[in-house]
Amino acid sequence: MLTAFARAFKTPDLRKKLLFTLGIIVVYRLGTHIPIPGVDYKNVQECVDQASGNQGIFGLVNMFSGGALLQITVFALGIMPYITASIILQLLTVVIPRLEALKKEGQAGTAKITQYTRYLTIALAILQGTGLVATARSGALFSGCTVAGQIVPDQAIFTTIVMVVTMTAGTATVMWLGELITDRGVGNGMSILMFISIAATFPSALWAIKQEGTLAGGWIEFGIVMLVGFVMVGLVVFVEQAQRRIPVQYAKRMIGRRSYGGTSTYIPLKVNQAGIIPVIFASSLLYIPALIVQFSGSQAGWAVWIQKNLADPEAASHVALYFLLIVFFAFFYVAISFNPEEVADNMKKYGGFIPGIRAGRPTAEYLSYVLNRITWPGSLYLGLISLVPTMALAGFGANQNFPFGGTSILIIVGVGLETVKQIESQLQQRNYEGFLR
Repeated sequence: MLTAFARAFKTPDLRKKLLFTLGIIVVYRLGTHIPIPGVDYKNVQECVDQASGNQGIFGLVNMFSGGALLQITVFALGIMPYITASIILQLLTVVIPRLEALKKEGQAGTAKITQYTRYLTIALAILQGTGLVATARSGALFSGCTVAGQIVPDQAIFTTIVMVVTMTAGTATVMWLGELITDRGVGNGMSILMFISIAATFPSALWAIKQEGTLAGGWIEFGIVMLVGFVMVGLVVFVEQAQRRIPVQYAKRMIGRRSYGGTSTYIPLKVNQAGIIPVIFASSLLYIPALIVQFSGSQAGWAVWIQKNLADPEAASHVALYFLLIVFFAFFYVAISFNPEEVADNMKKYGGFIPGIRAGRPTAEYLSYVLNRITWPGSLYLGLISLVPTMALAGFGANQNFPFGGTSILIIVGVGLETVKQIESQLQQRNYEGFLR
């Protein structure tokens, strides 16, 4: 692999893309350390130190922002508004006929949907930025911190507007940096920024495991966690690459004196067809009740029950509901993202058929049957991977946002595999052996 990296940097245009991507990553990481105006940075650091390892319901968003959320920096909102906007637009495409028509228009329609995604991202950034400022002022951002109420000492409306505008501009800048990587870098800009945000939390989280350990100065716990992490990475790579290939045969057609068709191909149905979306949906939905309780500050019976059964990641009810939500959203997302009837109609239009299956409705029923069969192991796999930090690593002081579990490892592996494939394809175009031998 190291020699492949050397060959990639020896290729002039590919070297420019890699260096450009690295430059954008440096700019992005600098933005995650620049505090916004109106924040007492000293008090923020004190609260961050007191809340180390116990980030509460904001831990997931903080992970996606590379630790910038709890630092209340320019890029505090990170990539989350864009991710949320993209998911909302993707779901609305199925519901709103206008968006569905744009999706079918090709590149022009996709550009229009991308523009709508940008507008929605800005709107969500304003909403989330306002919520973050209100949460920081109330002291709910760092529960239990002695100076939590002094993070934003100035209560003026102008200061609030400046803080919200700064974070919204930071989100727009992150979105622009991601698009630059897509256009002029190695591609998948938003995914790469998400990869960097999560990877940035690895060193501190791993070192915290070592410091909290008691066996041989913490090195035994550190080694066990690393071993579990490598096993999980191998399992995720294996499942993410797994697919069910449905053979498709195209009949020969004579147009004039020329013969067209007669080729064989396949439809690749991935075991994890939904990707990381079900985990994000389940996490967000499960955090809403705890967020309401934290904002309300109520001590009523319903609030206590939510704190005990839903807000605690180690509670049996939390684990069970989280697992069930992941399985449900896996089937839900696959149902709206893959339309067997549309695929069957396209195959019939171009003379394609699955051997042994009649074209048309029988083909759609067969595709739906196969898709449901492979979605079950895919959804169970997502649920089990997401629960590993709670079940297997709780004894080492890890929480639900530990780097070697759930959302983080799925994104790290998925983006890593996709980036390697893109670099490998560019190397193969220049008659090299490839990125991996």
